[in-house]
Amino acid sequence: MTDGETGKVFRLAYVPGVTPAKWVNVWTERLPDVPITLVQAPAAEMAALLRDGGADAGFVRLPVDRDGLSVIPLYVETTVVVVPKDHAVAAADEVTTADLADDEVFHPLDDTIEWTTRPGQPAFTRPATTGDAIQLVASGAGLLLVPQSLARLHHRRDLTYRPVTDAPQSQVALAWPAEATTDLVEDFIGIVRGRTVNSSRGRNAPAPRAEKPAQRQARKPAQNGSGRRAAARPSRRGKGHRPR
Repeated sequence: MTDGETGKVFRLAYVPGVTPAKWVNVWTERLPDVPITLVQAPAAEMAALLRDGGADAGFVRLPVDRDGLSVIPLYVETTVVVVPKDHAVAAADEVTTADLADDEVFHPLDDTIEWTTRPGQPAFTRPATTGDAIQLVASGAGLLLVPQSLARLHHRRDLTYRPVTDAPQSQVALAWPAEATTDLVEDFIGIVRGRTVNSSRGRNAPAPRAEKPAQRQARKPAQNGSGRRAAARPSRRGKGHRPR
């Protein structure tokens, strides 16, 4: 978290497909004196990276081994099938896994979707990475199911993708070492959760504004000429008063 020359630095890791720019922009506005550095890591390596101190916090894909980590689930991604543009699936707005029953579907080693039953027919090989699988889809050798952000990340002009309505979905979460919840980590959690700079839970919330002298005077009880508080005058029509 610290750099010997520049002082404090916040190291943020993220898995492919996650775009941390919006949170980074808020960070640079609120903590301009603390640089933020980005570290991209494969989804399968992210938990170990955080546990080993390679980053202060990171965006992971669930499920993840939570041993030694604190985790806040953030959002769920739509699962899509990536196909060549001339594939029959491209003519539909969305599909189900049953629609893919006769197609060969790649299952890369870095797959981030937790399947109980894999759709389609097993492809002739298991690519090492999603990027390798995309290349094979472009060659017409099979299809690929991925979170939508990964389909966008590996966009090609000769490919397209469609939502798969009944497929399991991938969830993105923020994680950090459980025993290293520093002030800077708390600051970043607040940003991700949408807390404003004036939030009572934020560390950098400004102090309440002091009242102006005129406001303080207006709040004081009226005083008489001797400096004592003026006693309330009894009503002329109070008990025992005789009308004239």
